[in-house]
Amino acid sequence: MTLVTRCFLAVIVLSLGLIAIAAEPTAKTEGQPPPPAQPAEKPLIQLALLLDNSGSMQGLIDQARSQLWTVVNHLARTKKNGQTPRLEVALYSYGDRPQQLLAFTDDLDAVSEKLFGIGINGGSEHCGEVIKLSMDELKWSDAVGVYKSIFIAGNEPFTQGPIDYTSACETASARGIVINTIHCGSESEGVNGKWADGARVGGGKYLCIDSDKAVVAIVAPQDAEIAALSAKLNGTYVPFGAQGRANAERQVAQDQAAATAPAAAAAGAPLLRAQAKSSSLYRNGSWDLVDAVVNDKTVKLEDVKDADLPEPMRGMTAEQRKAHVEQQAKARADIQTKIQSLSGDREKFITEKRRETAAGGAETTLDSAILSAVGEQLKEKKFE
Repeated sequence: MTLVTRCFLAVIVLSLGLIAIAAEPTAKTEGQPPPPAQPAEKPLIQLALLLDNSGSMQGLIDQARSQLWTVVNHLARTKKNGQTPRLEVALYSYGDRPQQLLAFTDDLDAVSEKLFGIGINGGSEHCGEVIKLSMDELKWSDAVGVYKSIFIAGNEPFTQGPIDYTSACETASARGIVINTIHCGSESEGVNGKWADGARVGGGKYLCIDSDKAVVAIVAPQDAEIAALSAKLNGTYVPFGAQGRANAERQVAQDQAAATAPAAAAAGAPLLRAQAKSSSLYRNGSWDLVDAVVNDKTVKLEDVKDADLPEPMRGMTAEQRKAHVEQQAKARADIQTKIQSLSGDREKFITEKRRETAAGGAETTLDSAILSAVGEQLKEKKFE
């Protein structure tokens, strides 16, 4: 055997040895913990609302209907690393039996629609069971830095039902999901009924509200113009796809629900909804070409089939379609800017009036309870 041949064989043996050594760690990784989760691409807030809809909770449901937009408007001013987060909301009722009304969605009109569709019935309020159901059914994010929270509201003892509340709350906490409990009644009754303990085990906040408190809006000079701009804003939407027209009609229907439902209208929900519609959290890219093509950039206009376009756009050239969508986007941005400006002036006016009449004060309604907990907990997740 020549020297060259011996050297060649030695190189082969050495290479095989190195390959074997490099392969060993792979075998040893079995049973070790998985790699850490990766941060979400965009900041994310996930809120699950679990509402008691038994016979005595009409006031709670009314507050949820009217005050959803207060919470949205507050979160629209939230930032993380300079970015406005995405907001996903899920909805459950549990007065009769625990049931999911809506899985996590960023479609705020869908949330409003489900809230106005909640009926009052039943009398078996199983808190542990509905918490467990929301844990099992919802697609909770595993990404780092996501704010994940359950808000459960009701008035009967937290201990009712076949599922131990401590087990359900511990499971949620272990997954990084905060359990905030909202007792509709006195603080002492909530403590005795274990609502405070549910929040303690779930790492959240225990709050008490007066679910029968009638929230009356203060009339502001900006109200009429904001309402008119909200209706005008709807005209900038360009529905497409199989559900485009139906969703555009739903948008108008939820405007009307906020304006005509007695409790919601009295609480100023139409104006709060208008403000929310002007925010970056109100997105409808699943059915609106302006959001899908211009704002979210999830759809290419040239890929949309003629049959999926609204009738007026089908006869347009590609250039005309592009110009039309961009024109609608600009018109929307202008209207939203006006609404935001007027809403800022309206908030200042209302704040001053409440100060004069001492109408502010204790956290006795659903929105103030949610915001008091969210504000503290978002800071812990590095939201601003």
